[in-house]
Amino acid sequence: MNRLLFTLIYIISITFIGCTDNEKRATPAHQVNRSFYYWKSVFQLNDNEIETLNKLSVKTLYVKYFDVAWDPVTSKPIPVATLRIPDADVLYALQSSIIPTVFITNETMLNVNEEMLNTLAQNILKLIAELNQVHNIKVTKQIQIDCDWNASSQQRYFELLKKLKQLDSSWVYSATIRLHQLKYAEETGVPPVDRGLLMCYNMGNIKNVRTKNSILDPHEMKLYTNGLDKYTLPLDVAFPLFSWTVLFRNNQYAGLLQNIEAKDLDEVANQQDENRYTILDDILIKGYALQKGDQLRFEESRFEDILKAAKLLKNKFSNDSLSVSLYHLDPLILNKFSLHELEAIYNSMH
Repeated sequence: MNRLLFTLIYIISITFIGCTDNEKRATPAHQVNRSFYYWKSVFQLNDNEIETLNKLSVKTLYVKYFDVAWDPVTSKPIPVATLRIPDADVLYALQSSIIPTVFITNETMLNVNEEMLNTLAQNILKLIAELNQVHNIKVTKQIQIDCDWNASSQQRYFELLKKLKQLDSSWVYSATIRLHQLKYAEETGVPPVDRGLLMCYNMGNIKNVRTKNSILDPHEMKLYTNGLDKYTLPLDVAFPLFSWTVLFRNNQYAGLLQNIEAKDLDEVANQQDENRYTILDDILIKGYALQKGDQLRFEESRFEDILKAAKLLKNKFSNDSLSVSLYHLDPLILNKFSLHELEAIYNSMH
């Protein structure tokens, strides 16, 4: 009898332990909404871009409608780089709906006073409505506000977000969250919106000559995202696809060069290591006048690093459903990634 009892207890224990282990091993799957950013003022898509979006079943496009900048002449915030759509037919070819996105400079939020905030909120909503009507845009009922706010501009920026909601509560409001705003959430605060979107790029000190990759470095990102699972706002996520070249002159940061690839430097520069080059002679490259001795650091969003970043993050999101966005939609950028790789990035967050 004792032996039979021991056997029964052993079987029950093993079953219980097995279930517990399986529960520990099972990670909740996220429902992923596939998204892309479109960050140009003229909305034009070629056939390859439309085909890529449709094949990937991209549901939404975050489209920059306009920037809000500070005008020192009038001492008022003004809209700039307002969206234009030369050919409305491109909208009908898309299976994706659009989320109006507005970029507000931090300078604007540092300069506006309390009296201006209500008018600014009214003007933002009015211009979004006008653009939707003029272009007959099929929108998702969400507005995203993008601002690199800090502790100094936090109070006015958050007040603006509240006023938008007060003026029209029919929208879902989201705000972009940069990595430093996540890491230092106690100092910069959590914006009063319905959702946040964590921008998983631009994490290193771009002006430091010793930085390896300021766009995406999984090791650096880990240092910024330790508190992600404690963030009090439901979060979506965006990963980078872009690249750029950082220029240093006399060991001092001298600016960003767009559309210059590593292959453009092979014959005109000495390669120092994996992504650093020294210009051999004064030369003009794609409109940029470079001098002998200039140092260039070519930075890119590598597929392998994006997957490492996704693996690091995916179990830290508490919400069941999240939007996974890629930044940004551009023919040159799409040529660097295969359809299979883009699929893999989306699938990595399930």
